[in-house]
Amino acid sequence: MKKSLVLAMAMALGVTASAYAANPFSDVPAGHWAYDSISKLAAAGVIEGYGDDTFRGDRLMTRYEMAQIVAKAMAKGANVDKLAAEFADELDALGVRVAALEKKSDNVKITGTFRWEYQGTKYNEVKDHKNRLRSRITFTGKVNDSWNYVGMLENDHEIGHGTGTLTEQEEGTAFQRAYLQGRLGGVKTVAGRFNKARLSGGDLHNTRMDGVDFTYGDKVRLNAFYGKPTNAKVPFKDNGGTKAEYKSYWGVNAAADLGKNVTLFAGYDHVTAKAAEGSLFDIDKDTTKIFDAGLNFKFAKEANFEATYLHASYDNAADGAPKNGFILGLGYGGAKAAKVGSWGIGVKYYQVPAGGFIAPGYEWIDNPFNAVMYQNGAKGWWAGAKYTVAKNMIFDVEYMDLKTRGDADVKNKTWLTSLTVNF
Repeated sequence: MKKSLVLAMAMALGVTASAYAANPFSDVPAGHWAYDSISKLAAAGVIEGYGDDTFRGDRLMTRYEMAQIVAKAMAKGANVDKLAAEFADELDALGVRVAALEKKSDNVKITGTFRWEYQGTKYNEVKDHKNRLRSRITFTGKVNDSWNYVGMLENDHEIGHGTGTLTEQEEGTAFQRAYLQGRLGGVKTVAGRFNKARLSGGDLHNTRMDGVDFTYGDKVRLNAFYGKPTNAKVPFKDNGGTKAEYKSYWGVNAAADLGKNVTLFAGYDHVTAKAAEGSLFDIDKDTTKIFDAGLNFKFAKEANFEATYLHASYDNAADGAPKNGFILGLGYGGAKAAKVGSWGIGVKYYQVPAGGFIAPGYEWIDNPFNAVMYQNGAKGWWAGAKYTVAKNMIFDVEYMDLKTRGDADVKNKTWLTSLTVNF
């Protein structure tokens, strides 16, 4: 094939460059019919000449040389369908390899977030704070038409840290998530290390775990999971730094949409752990069982109300600690990363029984529901607001005020300010 034909092919593909090279090849004068197109392709890096600055457009090309140009054109946004239609005969032998190259280029998707946060707490009369940066890079690779692999690297960097009533200072980079997601028949399946959240009523847990998760259905959804929580943000950690070792965690939950505005949900969670010596927990026996039921009601285009009933049975609950409780929440709007100026606000009120949370998900606030509150139950409120200050940049403010429900007199106030950048 002559280079002039390959040039016409590239013209049909619409490959362009932001600037033209001035007389890129000595044997292609400014008055040549293909001068403009050759200049564009050379400036875009799609074609190259020889060492003597010539193009040699009348020279016959090998299939290998043509494949190189095709690959470069594809990287610049070339349309493979047009390529196949215009040059079917010439590309017949290369068609499979070109299609495979195009598919492979889209096989892995990389996304990420960068977040700055300042968080303070007042535990009874003791104040603490931390100031940190967190970066996450997520890789999503296509395995086949039904399955993907997802991996996530996370880096934490402490800018400043207080006395230690918050989580201990932790810095470094770790492989935080690694899992397969896909379908087994009609069942959505996740297996590996992933972030586990409920179908609804997410305050009970929103944490990383090792295990498997199965979800089936659309308007009526059923979910079952089994594994072991691995996230440090767990209520078994007391203020002395000791924490329990999780043994197993499983549960079932369901959600049903009644029309467009009402969702009913219910679930059962069962977690067993062995507490570390010196902690506030019984060393050999630490089992929590939680039943919850509730509804989410959208009463306006951007507004919703959620109510959750909780019943918990916890082996190490304090004497007389409540077993029943509830959560009430209101929300309006939502900050969308792609929409500058979008915003959302929310508020919740808690009456939590002893053992009422596994690993609570208060947005990004580190766990204020500590060991004493886990044994006695807690009551209080949370409020938060988010605003998209620029495309893919969201500013967040949150505050939480909790105190024990039982005989213990413990108060924990936590506030958070953060900026999250998505890329």
